[in-house]
Amino acid sequence: MLHFVIVALMLLPHTCGQNPAIQVLLTNKGLQYGKHVGAEWIQDMLDHVTLPDIQGTFSTLFGPVSYTLSGITITKCDFPEPNVEYSQEYSGFKTSITDLSVALSGNWATKFGILHESGSFDMAIFGVDVTSVVKLEGKADGHLSVSSIICDGEVQDVDIRLYGGFSWIFQPFVHYMKGHIIEEIRKNICPAVQTSIEELESHLQAMNVSFDVNQVLSLELPLSGSPVVSPSNLTLGLKGEFYSIQTHAEPPFKSKPFMMPNIPGYMLSAGVSEFTLNSAAYGYFSAGKLQILITEKMVPKFSPIHLNTSSMGPYIPQLPKLFPGLPMTLQVYATEAPTFSLQSDIVNLTVRAAVKASAVESNGSSIPLFGVNVVVMLSGKMWIADGKVKGSVMLNNFTLTLASTQVGPFKTDSLENMCKKGIELFGVPQVNKKLAEGVMLPRMKRIQPVNSILTVEKVSIYQSSSFCKFLFFFSNHTLFLENRDLLPFLQMLKCWTCCEASSVVTSSKHKGLKSKSSLCFDF
Repeated sequence: MLHFVIVALMLLPHTCGQNPAIQVLLTNKGLQYGKHVGAEWIQDMLDHVTLPDIQGTFSTLFGPVSYTLSGITITKCDFPEPNVEYSQEYSGFKTSITDLSVALSGNWATKFGILHESGSFDMAIFGVDVTSVVKLEGKADGHLSVSSIICDGEVQDVDIRLYGGFSWIFQPFVHYMKGHIIEEIRKNICPAVQTSIEELESHLQAMNVSFDVNQVLSLELPLSGSPVVSPSNLTLGLKGEFYSIQTHAEPPFKSKPFMMPNIPGYMLSAGVSEFTLNSAAYGYFSAGKLQILITEKMVPKFSPIHLNTSSMGPYIPQLPKLFPGLPMTLQVYATEAPTFSLQSDIVNLTVRAAVKASAVESNGSSIPLFGVNVVVMLSGKMWIADGKVKGSVMLNNFTLTLASTQVGPFKTDSLENMCKKGIELFGVPQVNKKLAEGVMLPRMKRIQPVNSILTVEKVSIYQSSSFCKFLFFFSNHTLFLENRDLLPFLQMLKCWTCCEASSVVTSSKHKGLKSKSSLCFDF
């Protein structure tokens, strides 16, 4: 049962000292769903369980009799749905199972002096009660840790039927065995629970704190503090920061606090702050990936403007006179990391770049012509349709200023207008075409998001903070998030930054949160 409560957390290591950029909130509804799925899984798993042998000795008027019950397997289990609740006192979960009944079968063997007999048996165990409290905490090595702090198991009664051999002789003596068998079963309950928790703990400690999402970026997902448990939900705060694999440079900004509200009706909410988006943009920037050399070959044939000095004459009159008929290149590069800003239902993206124009002589040498600074401001909306995150962007503003010139001064108004129209007519439609195709919602093993929604909201908590929220219902089985589930969002993020488009957000059916530096998912 514990595995299904905690399995959604298994990618979450732990580190302290900063505000979480990603928050995950598992509601009581999600917890109860996990309980239901877990009960079904345990019921199926019990069909393949072999229990340890039971050995003992009982006394008779004729002397001691030793017995062994071996090859014990479960043939039927009346497994009641467990009661699972958050334990604020112990910062974890409390699970209890009441009145569990199990049917077993196996082999029996007895030794009475020089007599040895064996056969098969059926056993029914009645009234098994188990209570377990598991604590969640963060370890210094950066991982989520689980530990058993309370366990209690009781067995009310057993009934045993022997078959084969001289079973008809030993059957009347079964009542001498019952007390010992009940005690053997009872004292093995909590060690079995402890073993299960230790296996989960070992798995958690073996998980990576960070992983590479592509050849440029790595993502760190440690917990930023201990899990916060309340009677109605569990909240986890994650570092959620991207780094350039090449430089691993810290961005010149910090994550800001934001609060995840408990949205009624949803099982799992995930909030991703604008800090996470901006750290990805900074990672690409610090790795030197936000630059491109534009040549004539890259200009569409249908474009009325081409990359040569003659075509640029209407915008820079002296250019074709000084360098007639020469092809040109444009070296475009970001002067600082693109910046995402999340507002209510809107994702804003600001890109600041520089462009250096050169003419190319017949011998291949370059002649510097001029340099301009550009600021592109876009806004976008995102939604979920057909199981995909989709969106659209629009150009809010475009400014172009002259930074340097080797051809003499010229006015930039007409050049600015031409670039702005080019972005509106060709650039934005291309980006929107891609965004309309969408990316699939995160895929999870054996689970189907239902009624997913995405909202971008702004809330004033401590400081101005924004985030994107994803809301989902689940059907099917376990909550297990895989690393690759994030890749579609990262690919779209890369598309935004490189295409000078706006940012993306996804969710399931319900309202999300708002805050000036955050982005959220709800399930």
